[in-house]
Amino acid sequence: MVHTTIPRGGFPLTLSTVNIQGIAQLSIPVRDIARASLFYNKTLGLPLLFSQSNMALLDCHGIRLLLGIPEKPEDHPSSVVYFKVADIEGTYRSLLADEVEFTSKPHKIAEFNGFAVWMAFFKDPDDNVHALTSEVPIA
Repeated sequence: MVHTTIPRGGFPLTLSTVNIQGIAQLSIPVRDIARASLFYNKTLGLPLLFSQSNMALLDCHGIRLLLGIPEKPEDHPSSVVYFKVADIEGTYRSLLADEVEFTSKPHKIAEFNGFAVWMAFFKDPDDNVHALTSEVPIA
């Protein structure tokens, strides 16, 4: 059962008997496990936990990232994964040097709660779009 209330001047609060404890795993569709594993492991630096012919599992600071070949031949677009980094400019330059294709340079998206949110969007070898994101304190 779900109950939704909207506090004065705030966002809706949802009270539920469901107890979601966090995100355990994200899945990214790929066409070539070896190529994708190399990109996410060597280029992005995510530890490889497991790999076989049709899937690979990596660790992104406690959240599993599943790379998998779709079971059906039709295209399965991916969700955007936002990879949190401390130094967005430095990470951007490092990935450019590794020939990662960026669709945008680091740029400020918003300011809130004393932070500027910066993002830079890039493509993986399967043309899935992801982003680097960094929250920088506003001076």
